[in-house]
Amino acid sequence: MFASFDFDVIRRSLGYLFLDGMSFTLTLTALAATGGLVFGTLLALMRLSGIGVLARLAGLYVDLMRSLPLVLVIFWFYFLVPYIGQWLIGADRPIRVGAFASSLITFMLFEAAYFSEIMRAGIQAIPRGQPAAAQALGLTYGQTMRFVVLPQAVRNMLPVLLTQTIVLFQDTSLVYVLSITDFLGAASKVAQRDGRLVEMYLFAAVVYFSISFIASRGVRRLQARVAIIR
Repeated sequence: MFASFDFDVIRRSLGYLFLDGMSFTLTLTALAATGGLVFGTLLALMRLSGIGVLARLAGLYVDLMRSLPLVLVIFWFYFLVPYIGQWLIGADRPIRVGAFASSLITFMLFEAAYFSEIMRAGIQAIPRGQPAAAQALGLTYGQTMRFVVLPQAVRNMLPVLLTQTIVLFQDTSLVYVLSITDFLGAASKVAQRDGRLVEMYLFAAVVYFSISFIASRGVRRLQARVAIIR
């Protein structure tokens, strides 16, 4: 069955696949997860602030992002971000953003909606007596969130946050539609160049599965440790 396959094309392309493709994928995943978590936490605090306008705005944003296909949002921001930048700085023509910056902004804003819901659940899981006790000791709302609530919420939700990051790692392969050389894009270019579509896409699937499987097992072990500490 595999007699006609040339798996040596994989060995010859390893440097390009991992130094160019995988490094881009991991960088985009790390930056998008960090930015998405920060923005998502702000959205969660807005929804829980008790201020109607902020809560509704954050809720609308989360509902909008969760209702749209990610690939559509990628296209949307890729073509709109230059015009938004032009409007913000008052330039004469659309600004140059670049495919990486555009995709990073897209994933940060899109993932923030999901991180927001995770953080909101983590914050609501903190017993109400703790914020009340902190405020009784003289802490402001911001100090209560910063020093009492958020550290516990992040710790409680850490396995779920990491699981969402694994999903993000898989979703970054969609930047392929912008012709960006992520890992899947690099594999596709090699496949097209050498006419080895089956070998390269099979290898890409094995790599994505291996990394996601190992990361998922790590998250499961972390979750067990957190459960024991509780």
